[in-house]
This record gives sequence, structure tokens and C-alpha cells, in this order.
Amino acid sequence: MSSIEDPIRSGLARGWKVHGGPHGPAPATLNCDVAIVGTGAGAGITAELLTAAGLSVVMIEEGPLKSSSDFRQLESEAYSMLYQESNGRKTADKAISILQGRCVGGSTTVNWTSSFRTPSATLDHWRQHFELPEMTDQALSPWFLQAEQRLSVSPWLVPPNANNQMLKVGAARLGYEAPAILRNVKACWNLGSCGLGCPTNAKQSMLVTTIPAALDRGATLLVQMRAERLELQQGKVSAVLCVPVAINGGQEAGAGTRVQARHFVVAGGAINSPALLMRSGVPDPHKRLGSRTFLHPTVASTAVFAEPIHAWDGAPQTIYSDHFLETQPIDGPIGYKVEAPPLYPLISAVAMTGFGQAQADMLKQFPHIQGLLALLRDGFHEQSPGGQVKLRGDGSPVLDYALTPFVMDGARRALLSMVEIQFAAGAQRATALHEESDWYSSWAQAKTGIASLRMQPYLTRVLSAHVMGGCGMAGRPALGVVRPDGRHWQVENLSVHDGSLFPTSIGANPQLSVYGLVNKLATQLARGLSGRDVKLA
Repeated sequence: MSSIEDPIRSGLARGWKVHGGPHGPAPATLNCDVAIVGTGAGAGITAELLTAAGLSVVMIEEGPLKSSSDFRQLESEAYSMLYQESNGRKTADKAISILQGRCVGGSTTVNWTSSFRTPSATLDHWRQHFELPEMTDQALSPWFLQAEQRLSVSPWLVPPNANNQMLKVGAARLGYEAPAILRNVKACWNLGSCGLGCPTNAKQSMLVTTIPAALDRGATLLVQMRAERLELQQGKVSAVLCVPVAINGGQEAGAGTRVQARHFVVAGGAINSPALLMRSGVPDPHKRLGSRTFLHPTVASTAVFAEPIHAWDGAPQTIYSDHFLETQPIDGPIGYKVEAPPLYPLISAVAMTGFGQAQADMLKQFPHIQGLLALLRDGFHEQSPGGQVKLRGDGSPVLDYALTPFVMDGARRALLSMVEIQFAAGAQRATALHEESDWYSSWAQAKTGIASLRMQPYLTRVLSAHVMGGCGMAGRPALGVVRPDGRHWQVENLSVHDGSLFPTSIGANPQLSVYGLVNKLATQLARGLSGRDVKLA
């Protein structure tokens, strides 16, 4: 991999304005037109568009600036370097593990490239319940198209790896549609290590697209600097106060930086964005801030096949099924999207049940193990209200998210569906990721066994890589934190441009939903601040 050009190191050599961590201390004060908190999906799109409009921009990122030269396909390095809380972030009760990026590019640097437009049923719900009349397929389509072209979102024409092929085969035998997933890649090497940072720069994340474009236009990037608090004066934000942090997120000694701007965009991701507004005392008259934070609670099953699966190898997610979303009403029993995740050894060993000899025996079978996951579509029913972001005593955020009986009923149905698909595909044995689950040798045995499981937190393994909501947009203040244009209802020069905007979960991997919606909002913001019309390159 050493012969691959590293665009980040090349940019630094060209004189990009980067401060913090190994790049030297940031100035005590910075002045700009727009300060952007975060560098993930929403922040990256916003930075490119605002700099294209001629506006001066400062981007603030609490994680490090890492690049293809640092990505060595090693879990032991990637999790501590690129993820929130070293990939150990959990809900307040520790019942759900949360995978979120914490680096330049945010989760776009470590996601699995799955790209879906916001489903029509989700947009319909938003129009009906949150007074958002512009959220239609027709109105959003041009914004999605621009983002797709900018980020090389296109069909993946390489045959699916065995892990995804088993989903396709099993679904087909049961009569379920299982189409291909669009991916945001260019000249992909099909290595399969997307979740550990792309070592070939094929993944068109914010790290290698919009952030470099903004830096080439003169933007300033602060890394390993946490936006601690927004300074409020007379109903407006006057500055964002930042403190230096270590690579592990702990506060470092040293002076902070005060960034002054005309306008402020918070795009630190759901959980972190609501937390920043809470720490800052931003007005919240309707008690919406941090509430209705959603996860797509995710459950999984694994199966052993006679043939090698090598679920870590090849494009990680290329096949999906929405059968269990489309066959029931959106506001009925919770539906779920089925996908085939990559199985990396370390994270799989942690996620799978068993320990001691049982785990050792399971890991001996690792090359033959296939995995499925189900994303539960939360937020569309009164018994699925999501969670609440709260602040710990030190000001750090934590998500309180209850796994209600309504959600856990969906989890049981999802486990049944996935194991049935695996046996239909030819699995020799399969198990639900649940502490009481056996390894079942037939679908009939599994159906009986999974039906008897106690669907409770801790017994049921639940995780999530999708965090949404907490600063929801709505057509009036009583329904949300921000307006339909992304501006805060009570603070005139403050916008939110990330997944925390969503009034519910998406019901699909959310990165493209962020790209499309923020493309619209940031284009409007650029016009309002500069008088210039811009578009994604």
C-alpha cells in the first residue's frame, strides 16, 4: 500500500491550515464567517459549499487527522484511533453498544459505504407528523443526485462476497426480494476493511472529498480540539470555546481556542451535537433538545456453512432486504431492514455470545461463519420514542435509551427471520446473538428455540452504528429544535447540519440521507450568507 498517494499528507505538504495535536497548537483566537463543529457527513458537505461561496470557514474536530498511510487494516489500531470511546461507547445502562466515528471525516471514514436515499415512507411520516411539507421524493431528488455524483454513489458491479451471497440465496428461496446496495466508492480494491479506514482512498468519505476541497480553498481545520461550549450573547452565538484533547478524548493541558464567527453550524453527530447545545445553555422552551434520539437498534444472528465464507473479505455490505419493512405499516409493529455485516475477528469475538472453551470452539469455525443483522426502524410508534441525550457530571454525553417490550418484540421477529434465511441458504447450524440461544441444527428447532428466549436487555445482544435525532427539525417550535432550513428556532445564527436533524430514524443506513438533506440546507445557508449560488462539485 505504500505506493498509494496519500491526499492528506500531500495537502499538509501544500500548506493546509491545520492545528491541534501533532500539527501544533491552535491560535488563542480565530475569526471567520462560519465555524463548523465536526467533520463528518453534514460538516463536510457544509464546508465544501460554504468555501465555494467564498466564505471563510473554521472546522473543529475532537478526533485526530488520520489518513490512508495510517490505515493498516488492523482492529487493534483502528478502534482506539478512529472511534468514539475506542469503539466502547454504550448507552447509559450499557445494554446497547454504539459504533460512531471520532476522527476527521467522522463516521464516513469508518462506515461500510452503504448508500440509501431516505425512504418514501419515512418522508411521508415527517410531512404528516412534523409539518415538513418540503420533505418529498421529488423535492429532495435533485439534492440527492448532486451528492451521489459528487461522492461516486453507484451500483456495485462486483459479485457479492459469500457473506452477502448467502443473504441473497436464502431470501430468494423464501420469496423475498434482496437487491444490491449502492456504494460510495471509486476504484475500490474490494479489500473489505472499510470499517477500519480505507487504505486505498477508494471510499469517497469526507476525509478524501469535501474536507480536502474546503482546505484547498483556505479553510482552517482544528483537530484534537473539542468544542466545549457555545458563547451566547443577546440571542446569538458569539463564539465557540474549544479545548485540546488527547487521542483518547481526555482533556489535554494547554490553552484553548476561541472561534468567533458570523454563523455557527453544529454537525458533531447525534449525541455530541445535542450535548454541545445542552452544555451551552441554548434555549429549549419545549424540552425537545436531546430527546427523540434514535439508534436503529440492531440484533444479529450467525450461521455455520460447510463452505468457507470469509466474512471479513470483500465489499462488506452489498445485499439487503426490505421485505420486513415493506410488508407492514410504518406505524405498526416495528419493522426491520436485513443486511449482512462484515465479521472482523475482534469485534465479532466481543459481540458473539459464549466464553472460555465455547468461544474458542466457535472461533475455530470463524472462516465458515456467516452473519446477518437487522436494523429496527425506531421512532414511528408511541412505544418507540427513542432515547434522551444527557450530560454526565463532567459534561460528557451519554444516551439513555430504553429497550421497550415493543422494540424487543421486533428483535425476536428479526432473529427468527434472519435464522430462517440462513437455513434456507444452506446453513448447517445457526444461532441468535442472545445469551440463552443454542446452536440450532434446523429451522424447526430454531423457530421453537428463539420463540422461547427471554427478550430482555443484556440477554439480547443489541448494538447500533446509526445515531439520529436529538435536534429534530420540524415546522413549528413545539415539535422540534430546528426549523425546516436547519436553523435553530431560538438562536438566529445557529444551524444544525447532521443526523441529529432527523425527526425519526431513517429505516436505512443514514449517510446518504445526511448528504442529501444537508446539501439542500448548506446551499441555502451559503446563499443567505454570501449572496452566491453554489453547488457540489
